[in-house]
Order: sequence, then structure tokens, then C-alpha cells
Amino acid sequence: MNVKDFDFYLPEEQIAQDPLENRSDSKLMVLNRESGEIEHKIFKDITGYLKKGDCLVINNTKVLPARLIGVKEETGAKIELLLLKRRENDIWETLVKPGRKAKKGVKISFGDGILTGEIIDEVEEGNRLIQFSYEGIFEEILDQLGQMPLPPYITHQLKDKNRYQTVYAKEEGSAAAPTAGLHFTKELLKEIEDMGVTIAHVTLHVGLGTFRPVKVENVLEHHMHSEFYCIEESEAKKINDTKKNGGRVIAVGTTSTRTLESATDENGILQAKSGNTEIFIYPGYKFKMIDGLITNFHLPQSTLLMLVSAFSTRENILHAYEEAVKEGYRFFSFGDAMFLN
Repeated sequence: MNVKDFDFYLPEEQIAQDPLENRSDSKLMVLNRESGEIEHKIFKDITGYLKKGDCLVINNTKVLPARLIGVKEETGAKIELLLLKRRENDIWETLVKPGRKAKKGVKISFGDGILTGEIIDEVEEGNRLIQFSYEGIFEEILDQLGQMPLPPYITHQLKDKNRYQTVYAKEEGSAAAPTAGLHFTKELLKEIEDMGVTIAHVTLHVGLGTFRPVKVENVLEHHMHSEFYCIEESEAKKINDTKKNGGRVIAVGTTSTRTLESATDENGILQAKSGNTEIFIYPGYKFKMIDGLITNFHLPQSTLLMLVSAFSTRENILHAYEEAVKEGYRFFSFGDAMFLN
């Protein structure tokens, strides 16, 4: 399976740079994953495709304002950091730009010294471990100094930090948003619940690997990044009960999908557990839990495009993407949505 099998043409102007004023006004493409039949709707029309007894599974991770701009204490040279994951207490694994200035022992100051950090080690893929020092509460300082870590293809400044956050974001720890969830408003979720649809929460902290391109020609040689996930007992019960009662489990996003598929055993029972997952889903994968998927339109040659192709077929997905380009759909994080049922 060659990575080029998952390529498609996308005009640059169809990469969404800004979120819509109203989250649920985005376009929705409904794709029958078996037949490939397509319908064009608005996202709030999703209620017409859900029914009583279904379970909608959402990822309640919260994006950290993880992009910090600082200066080297010795020289005043500008340094940019992206917090990837907390290793212990005040030690974080980070991506540093420019890397050549980020030698062990370098001290960096942020916000005129409100926060300082020292590079204590270099780890895999050139990432750096940084020990932070500060007075007060780290999360409050980060909220004050940090910026949202928008993907590299978004060049516009984000006016409101909350627009790169789902309305149900709760558990802090992501370096990127679970973007399929950005289309939901609190009102739409209430309408869905009032229909008799169960809403279950899982957590997967989205890592920067989400944006890393597949660098090998043979897809099977690609190694997925590791991400932390957690499923509480109460939420596993909701999902398992839905299955037992003949309802459908509909994942909101590839992150919810990867969480569910990582924690479902061979008998199709979801386990309440937490841990790290490196699950890589590509065509040929047999899904154990999900019956439907709400997702955005993904980058060419990406692992996310491979996942949605596995849930339908590569031919159906590439045809749907061709149609989306023709119909003026907006792509990627702030773009439009697709429902595969």
C-alpha cells in the first residue's frame, strides 16, 4: 500500500483559515460508506441521521495554549516552544524552534521572567525536555502567556482562543484540537440528547504527530505517534449498553475512533481503562466498535485519510473528496464535516 494512493488535489483557497461565526453552520457531506452515495447538508442537519438508542462518543480533551514565545536569557535571541507532554511535575517535552539554539543548559525567559525554563535534555525526534520555574499556578501562567498551537497550514491569527476548543472540552492535555467536535454547539448537543441519543465522553490527548506527514512510501512501515487516552467506567457502560440494545455507536472524530478501537476487546466489549495508544488504522482494518463516524476533511497522504478510507473504501473517500473540492467545501481543522454511516 503506497502513500501516494492517498493523494488528492486541493486548491489552497479551500484550506479553511478561520472558523465560521456559528459552529454548526458548516457544510456536512453525508456519505453512505457501503454504496458511496453522497448527500450535501448543513452540519445542524446531523439530527436527521441520528436516532433514539444511538450513542454519540465525543473526545473531551482540552487544548493547552501550548505555544510559547520567549528569549534566550544570555543573548536575547527569540525562541519558540510548543509544549507536547508533561513528563513529570514541571518537566515538559517540547518542540523548540530554532533547534540549533536549544542546547542543553540554555535558559529561556517568557513574559519578562514570569516563567523561565532550562533545557535539561534532548530526546527522540530532536524534542527537548525543559524544566520550568515560576511562582503561582502553571496553568494560569500558561493561559496568560501561551497561544493556541494552530496547525502550520493556518496562517491567520485566531481572535478567540475558544474557537480552537470544543464546547465540551474539559481534560487539559492536547497539543491540537479534536476538530470534528468543533462543529457542535451546546444547543445542538442538547437537541441530540433530547432525541434519546446517549452522549458518552472519552479522553484522548491529541499529540503533534497528528500533523506529521507519512515519510515512508510503504504505508505499513509508518510508525504512529503515542497518545494518552482514558475511558471511565460509566462511559464504557453507556457505550457497551448501546451495543447490547442494538443501537449504533457513532464516533465524533478520528481521536474518539482510535480511543474506542484501542480499548475494545476481541469480543467487541469496551474496557474502562487508560494508557497510551499507537493504533494505526488503514484499509483492511476490521472495526470492533464504531458504526458511524463524524469527521473533517483531512490532509492528503495523512494517517487520518487512511483511517476514514478503512471505514469506507479508498475509492469512495477519494471520490467524496473530489466532490467536496468541486462543491467548494472548506478543508482541515476549521473546515466542513463528513458523516460516514
